[in-house]
Amino acid sequence: MVCGLHIFQRFIWKPIQYQLHIIVKREARLDQIYKTDLNELFSYQRKGEKLEEKEKVIEIEIERLRDFKEHPFHVKDDKEMSLLKESIKNYGILSPLIVRPVLDGVYEIVSGHRKKYAAQQLGYYKLPVIIRVMNDDEAIISMVDSNLQRERIRYSEKAFAYKMKNEAMKRKGGRKKSQFDHKLKGKKTIELIGEEYGDSPKQVQRFIKITELIPELLQQLDDEMIGFNPAVEIASLKKEEQKQLLDAMDYAQSTPSLSQAQRLKKLSKSGSLTKEKMEDIMSEIKKGEISRVTFTNEQLHRYFPTSYTPEKMKREILAILKLWAEEYWEQ
Repeated sequence: MVCGLHIFQRFIWKPIQYQLHIIVKREARLDQIYKTDLNELFSYQRKGEKLEEKEKVIEIEIERLRDFKEHPFHVKDDKEMSLLKESIKNYGILSPLIVRPVLDGVYEIVSGHRKKYAAQQLGYYKLPVIIRVMNDDEAIISMVDSNLQRERIRYSEKAFAYKMKNEAMKRKGGRKKSQFDHKLKGKKTIELIGEEYGDSPKQVQRFIKITELIPELLQQLDDEMIGFNPAVEIASLKKEEQKQLLDAMDYAQSTPSLSQAQRLKKLSKSGSLTKEKMEDIMSEIKKGEISRVTFTNEQLHRYFPTSYTPEKMKREILAILKLWAEEYWEQ
């Protein structure tokens, strides 16, 4: 009996104890990883260690994630979003979102708004994230940097991103910590932004300028109905003058050329710009438009509701042609 008990303890019970010990140890380790508090998670900031050394990927419920305040980049349910959904459906979320803690248990997304949208559409309720402690200006710079790498960016998105980063860098002293270099000494923030994204300082200024456009004109710029250079000039007009210009454009069924926009800006600066002068300028036949294609309202209303204005019909036609062109070139 004693011999049998000895055999049981040595060859059966002890191996079971050992396996239980391994399982408990492993579960405790996993629990430690997923329940690490913020102080431990971001201890690299106090110790001055490299960012990657202490960062951990954890999963957080979607309802605890909120969009970045005044996020300039639009999340659109377009073809690129469809491709992202398909990728997540097949392979999951390959790279985690970057978030920062803002309130008790709530996190602000710095990078990954499109992933969040796609994951929600697919029924995800938790997302993998990396939590980073950042102040407002650091978060703005990081958000802009991560989004400006995208292949397709609207004029308005780039404009407001440049503006936000420029203001944040000015508040931080004009440059990031890593940019305190003797070669950069005395450089303006617009120069640093231009160098980083391949634009001249003047071009950065021009992008920031178009943030002064009213939303309707900014939309026309994004839709490529107004050229970028004329839009920069129009941005100097007062808000009320910009609204009157929209009416003048509708009246003349045309958009301003660069020379017309420059004249409008000059008249505004002198205080002599009126709606009548806008209509006169916008009604001019531009060079190269002498043999232009025209449609009557009767012709167009066969295909559009009678409530559509000429400007709205023109906008719809251009949008349809743009979709057709994209499909044609894909084929």
